Amino acid sequence: MQRRDFLRVVGGASVLAALPMGWAKSGKETGVTLEKLAQPPFNTTLMGVLNGALDYHKIETSAPMVFGLSGHAFLINIHKQLSPSGPYCWNSDAMHPLIKNLGLDMVGLGLPDSKNTPEERSAIDKKLRDALDASIPCSLLKWENQLISGYDDTAFTVLQPWGSKVDVTPGRLTFGTWKELIKDFPPFFHLLKAAKPANARQAILDSLDYAVDLHANPARHAWKDYGIGPDAYDLWIKAAPQFGSTHGNWWNGQVYSECRRMASKYFAEIQQHFESVAKPAGELATLYADIADNLDEASDKKLPAAEKVTLLTETKDLEAATIKKVAAFTTAFRAARS
Repeated sequence: MQRRDFLRVVGGASVLAALPMGWAKSGKETGVTLEKLAQPPFNTTLMGVLNGALDYHKIETSAPMVFGLSGHAFLINIHKQLSPSGPYCWNSDAMHPLIKNLGLDMVGLGLPDSKNTPEERSAIDKKLRDALDASIPCSLLKWENQLISGYDDTAFTVLQPWGSKVDVTPGRLTFGTWKELIKDFPPFFHLLKAAKPANARQAILDSLDYAVDLHANPARHAWKDYGIGPDAYDLWIKAAPQFGSTHGNWWNGQVYSECRRMASKYFAEIQQHFESVAKPAGELATLYADIADNLDEASDKKLPAAEKVTLLTETKDLEAATIKKVAAFTTAFRAARS
């Protein structure tokens, strides 16, 4: 891809297709299917949702750019007992403007409380059906982030990023009851509308400012009993002796190693397209690849706790040194002209 094409894709001339695109009758008396909507099988399912919606809206952005420009490539969020909920339970408000920079407006439909009524559920069902009728993809978050690709007479069709054998990602959601996902607490829904992408340079700067803030001000982004950035490493290190062999340890490591791998590829793409900062971008690509390798190793449930603590301590220090380089890179990139 040439640099001019990169600028066009991420934030220049509009690349949006006219709506409705990909809309089709389901073959039943009521319902639609967004036939070209697909969710790639990332561990980081929010990124799968964003990639799928961007592809559907014909906004051509690579997966590393989606991870990087959204800021998610730089997130690490750990529960004090290494719960697998880490990738889902944090304050993502500051990420939404970054997602809009990509060309996608995530519109939340509100979260019914635990005693949600049939009327509340029916009202949300109608908003989702109206959006799908207008060829606007939708998503839900319960145990995972999943795209909603259509509906028939009785239920929504929900995409399953890892196939039908994974029971935490059901393929249908029944109108009115949400019986497939209603246990404990109801799912949260978004409409995924196309928006005008931001200027490429500004979008990158915004994402890197966010990356630095995640590390410098972790409490701003964290829920109670969770830690972000350096606090995440502290909680993981403290929890490793008791919870390092759990599913949560494995899943957090899988998600955040994927994020750091994409951070590495994000800087590699920046290196390719912006000559004035190519050298430091390449250095950051290497550092984030090293962090990704460490987190992948730390995800191993069989790794002895003492070794895991040593590895995570080293990785915390490496990440801290790397984020300082990101801050310096951001200053240089702001001053650069190309």
